[in-house]
Amino acid sequence: MEQLHAYWRMEYIEAPRYPAKMQRPFTELPALGDDRAALIVYRSSLSYLILNRFPYNPGHLLAVPFREVTELTALTAAERADLFETVIFAQEILAAALKPDAFNVGFNLGGQVAGGSIAHLHGHIVPRWNGDSNFMPVLAQTRILPQALTSTWEKLAAAVARLRPVPRTKAKRPARADRTTPRARR
Repeated sequence: MEQLHAYWRMEYIEAPRYPAKMQRPFTELPALGDDRAALIVYRSSLSYLILNRFPYNPGHLLAVPFREVTELTALTAAERADLFETVIFAQEILAAALKPDAFNVGFNLGGQVAGGSIAHLHGHIVPRWNGDSNFMPVLAQTRILPQALTSTWEKLAAAVARLRPVPRTKAKRPARADRTTPRARR
């Protein structure tokens, strides 16, 4: 019999979960003020990307609107546009950082019956690689993840910084009240 060694798995098992007092994680995690601890990879004006704490594959992201709704129809036109731009950007991030062969993208609509475990609309962006399916989920109801969530967050956050660098703002010079015309060149 061959042995499967997944020493990194203990780090994942012992990783902190949502605080027990957290009742609405998709609303409360963005308010923490620590995107690394919350595993938030990117924020747009109306939605954000967060690593799934119980991923199907490494890099499994969730696209979540900031406003708490349960159905796509409850989103405004601006929120819909922003959410789907965020889904597309998630694919760009994952392609740059993890180089998957394909993606599964989807929403569980209809609550728990549809497989949704949290009553807050969110889309799944799951990177896929040729041959990433194996016998473990089928026979042992176990997924093997080759990288810890914090390591994945680091890779994805670095990709976000490369793809969408934060623009540096130039300090404005204070206006001088006594200057009415441009200075003559010397």
